[in-house]
Amino acid sequence: MAKNGKKVRIFSALEVANICGVVNQTAINWIKSNHLKAFTTPGGQYRIYAEDLVQFLGSRNMRIPEELIALTRESGKPAILIVDDDEELNNMLKEVFERRLEGYDIYQAFDGFEAGRALTEILPRVIILDIDLPGVNGHKLCGKIKDDPSIGNPIIIAVSGLDDPLEEERILTEGANAFIPKPIDFDKLIRTVHDFTGLRRI
Repeated sequence: MAKNGKKVRIFSALEVANICGVVNQTAINWIKSNHLKAFTTPGGQYRIYAEDLVQFLGSRNMRIPEELIALTRESGKPAILIVDDDEELNNMLKEVFERRLEGYDIYQAFDGFEAGRALTEILPRVIILDIDLPGVNGHKLCGKIKDDPSIGNPIIIAVSGLDDPLEEERILTEGANAFIPKPIDFDKLIRTVHDFTGLRRI
């Protein structure tokens, strides 16, 4: 089955129910009440596109499984979002990731506001987050990400050039999974991405 010219995963009402931890009839009720978008097969069975299921889960503030996020992407790959206002470093990180992390789509944001918009559109699996951002700073953004299950609970690797020994402790308390100081050790950053994504299945 294709939608908008690309192959996508389609779920039955029972599969949706299993993902959401409810009984099959509850999923059917969501569909009948137009809360969950679906179509009907010639045999009268309900079917739901992966992207419509993601939208439904997000609207209900329900956690979105990483496998489901990947299915909604045109490439089928998980995404990494680089959030850093240093354009040169941001572009350098993008080049490094594209060369050494072939299994990911790489996206960029250059301030906190741009990152906030990108989060709901991209649903990244990994976020490289500069703490000292213009607009919405990294601390506020980290808290927002961790408090919003519709974003999909991404791995956050915070980076900072601020000369403050308390920055690492603070950002980890706020929900970041790891902290790497600037200037960034690219080998260490790649290892950190592998360490955390290796714990999660796609």
